[in-house]
Parts: sequence; C-alpha cells; structure tokens
Amino acid sequence: MLGGRPTTSSRHGMVAAAHPLAAQAGARILANGGNAFDAAAATAAALNVVEPFMSGLAGLGLATMWVAKEARIRVLDFVPAIPASFPAERFKERAELERGALPVATPGNLAGWCELAGTYGRTSLANIFAPAIALAQDGFPIAEFGALEFNEHLPLRTTYPALHENWARNYLPDGARVEVGSILRQPDLARTFQAIASEGPDHLYRGKLGEQIVAHLASLGGSLTMADLAKAAPVWREPLAVSYRGLKVHVPSPPCEGFQFLLALRILDGVDLSGLARNGAEHLDLLYRAIRLSAGVRIAHNDPAPDLLAEILSDARVEALRTRLHDGQPITGPTEQWMPRAGEDPGHTTSFSIADREGNLICVTQSLGSPFGSGVVVPGTGVCLNNFLYWADVQPGSPNRSQPGSALPICMAPSISTRDGVPVLALGTPGSYGILQTQVQAMVQYLDFGQPLQQAIEAPRARLWDGRSVHIENRIPAATIDELRRRGHEIEVFDTGWTMKTGGMQAVSVNPATGAFTGAADPRRDGYVAMP
Repeated sequence: MLGGRPTTSSRHGMVAAAHPLAAQAGARILANGGNAFDAAAATAAALNVVEPFMSGLAGLGLATMWVAKEARIRVLDFVPAIPASFPAERFKERAELERGALPVATPGNLAGWCELAGTYGRTSLANIFAPAIALAQDGFPIAEFGALEFNEHLPLRTTYPALHENWARNYLPDGARVEVGSILRQPDLARTFQAIASEGPDHLYRGKLGEQIVAHLASLGGSLTMADLAKAAPVWREPLAVSYRGLKVHVPSPPCEGFQFLLALRILDGVDLSGLARNGAEHLDLLYRAIRLSAGVRIAHNDPAPDLLAEILSDARVEALRTRLHDGQPITGPTEQWMPRAGEDPGHTTSFSIADREGNLICVTQSLGSPFGSGVVVPGTGVCLNNFLYWADVQPGSPNRSQPGSALPICMAPSISTRDGVPVLALGTPGSYGILQTQVQAMVQYLDFGQPLQQAIEAPRARLWDGRSVHIENRIPAATIDELRRRGHEIEVFDTGWTMKTGGMQAVSVNPATGAFTGAADPRRDGYVAMP
C-alpha cells in the first residue's frame, strides 16, 4: 500500500541475491544448519543455474566478510593471475578479446566457493551444491529479466557461429526465443555439480572437467592450459578501509580496483551533503564530480603499490581533489580504462550479501565478464566460460598494459562496513566500472540522507562514461537535469526509471542493539531477499 518493497527483517539470518531461487538456496542452507559461508557457496552455485548470463563456476570474483569467531574482516580473492599462456603480444585493442576462446581467463569462482566453505563453513559440498543440482535437473520458469537477457543475446551468438551451436543446445533446447515462464533445464550442469560435490574442486583444476575445458578451447584456437588451471588458488588478503559518516568501509585491496569507491567517499566526506536537497542539482553535481575525479586517479594507477595507495588516500591528496571538486569548472575525464571507450562495456556481474545468526556477514561479487562471458559453452558440461581477458588492458602504450602471469585488476568492490568495530552493513553491486560509481550513490542515499536501506538502493542512479557523459534514470526531474547540463555534465536520460545499466545492488544491514538483519534487493534486476 506504500508503493514500494517493504522492509524485510529477521533475527535468524538473511540472504539478498539477484534471483529469488538463489536467495532461497542460501536460506535453505542456513535453515539446515549451515552458516553464512556455506550459504554463500550455495547461493553462488544456484546463481550459476538461474542467472547463467551473469556468473558461474568458470567465472572470477571476490568476497569481503566479517568472521565472527575471529572478530575481524577478511577478503578472499579468487581472481587468478592472467594465464601464463596468454599471447598478449598478439593484440592491439580490447575489442579483439570480446568473444571466443582467447579471452578465457583461468576460472576462479569454483575455487573461491570451495575455499569459503572449507575454511569457515561446516557442511559438505554435497549439501552446498544440492539446491543448484536440483534447479538444474528439474528446471525453473524463466522470469522477465532472464527472458530479456537470453533474447537480447540471440543475435550476438549467431555472429559467432562456432560458438552458437553449443550455447543454444545448452540454453535453448527448443531452438526458439525464450518466453516468460519457459522452463530451462540444464542436465549437463547438474552432472557437473554432482561430480564436483563428489570429487571437490580438483575435478576442474586437475581433473576431467579441466581436461574437457582445455581440449575444447584448443579446438577453437584457445591457449589456456592445464598448468594454468593448476595454478589457480584463492588468496586471503587484508582489506582496505576508509571512514565515512561514522562507518569504516572495507573493500578488497589491489589488485582489486575497489579503492576508487573508497576514494570517492573520502572526497565526499569533507562535504555536508545532508543539508542539500536530496536528488537535487547540487547533490548530484558534487556526487558525479567526486566519482569522475576518483575514476581518473584509479585509471592512472590501477594497481598501486601500498605506499602509493596510502598517498592516494592521504589527507593531502584528498584535499587537493576536494579543491577541484568545488572549483566550478567542468570535469572531463575517463571512467573505464586507459584507452578510449569504444562502445558500451558489456559487463555482466552479480553480487549478493548474507548474514547468519552467529554474526558472520559476507558480501560476494562475481562475474563471467560479459553476457555469457566468452560465449564458449563446453559440450557435455553445461559450463559457460568467462571472457575476463577482455578486461585486461592490451592497448599498446598504456601504463597498465597486462602481461602473462601478472595480476588481473578487477573493478569489483564487495564491501563490509563496521561501526565502532562491529559489523553493520554488507553491500555490493554488479555493473562493470559502474560498480565503483553506483555503490557511492547508494551509500550517500543511505548515510547522508538517511534513507532506509531498500529505499537507498531504489533511489534514482546514474552511470558516468568517458568525457563528461552521464546517463541518468528518468525519475530525476527535468529542471534538475537542465541545471546539471548547465554545470557541464553531458546528460542523456534513460527511457526508463529502472535500468540494470546502473547496477543491481544487494545488501544486508545489522542492528547491533537488537541483532536484527534487514535485507534489501535491487528491483533493477530479479533481486530478492530470503530468510531461513
């Protein structure tokens, strides 16, 4: 009756994910005695089934978490290094690596899921993967967002005939367009998860599944090897954190590029946004300027050493950026990579947040890179491979040019925030380089303007592009948009008030006084919350 999603709260756990069935899979694990780390692996696997265009076991990702028994924040990085077999010298521009066998990076997601469950979980892989196996075997009805994604990428697949046959066999068994309510069954994927539940992650990294992947890629001209797969190992890292409005916000440290998100918060922390009109021209102008300034710093130094990173986030450096924030001159600069943007980044990613009754809190962001990743589906496995080497920098002359065996910087920022040393918020989003923009926008709505978590996520958002380009959801008033244009922003208005191009955020907050969890899910995709 209030015209929006209600506040959803629980004292026994919470899962906020990009699809209702995936959120329910995680909640089922919590209800059956698992903890947040078990539930994270189960949710991730279920997303592989119900959201296969966004992520899967052959993708890459990062997790930021509060481990209650250790009373500390930890980060798990499951983004393997660029394969040693990658022929980087063959490429001159990013577009050469959009689809096919060559952009496939070493899969990291499966190793990450199993590391989370093995280190901090307490149930078996058979239990963890049971919901995903059931969904893949039985099938599930496709909802509106899923139908849109499948159908939107039908022409793309026919552009790559060597890839289309296996892709269509796996996802379009009737060979027709997907309709809302169409049942998608993935028996090959179910058998793959059954084998992993029995044999563990070595089924991929040293076993039969890996051999099938490498052989199929070789048949398509790919270069990934079993040696590349064997080197994949998740890395535990210390988080990077800054303070903002009384919270300490933690994200993965480099080579993750999440420091852009923190730098934007540092810039804005010196501005009283709460006294401005929410979603007014002054609020949005300052917000967009801070985002563009922080993006420029990240692009100039996309994998900074610790001493340089400390300097980037220092008071003196931030104060200089604040001076530029307020000087009234338009800011023109890149938001993506060092090279000029050639078309829109086809980034497809997913993020989910989970809390359990023991006090554990985790945020995971994972991806295949682009819609259906590389487009390569390995016959007989149901596995769709990533195209993360498209996100490497192969532009000659770039200071960030990628090399075989080097780290692969990733624009993700799964976050955990604490207040006085106590965890209070898990928040993450997909959205390519927009991740580092939309999380800033939501945090400002939540902390500066006091919006409830669900309303903070639902608030109108924008996606900034190279130059001065800003695309805004159409719920912002025309007069505000006119004023933003007058201030130098090149505004284009989306023809909808809700678009996945501004992310798909999922979050869980914790009330330390009551122990209650509140979940929030983004209506821009199929986001939903579930409780045990």
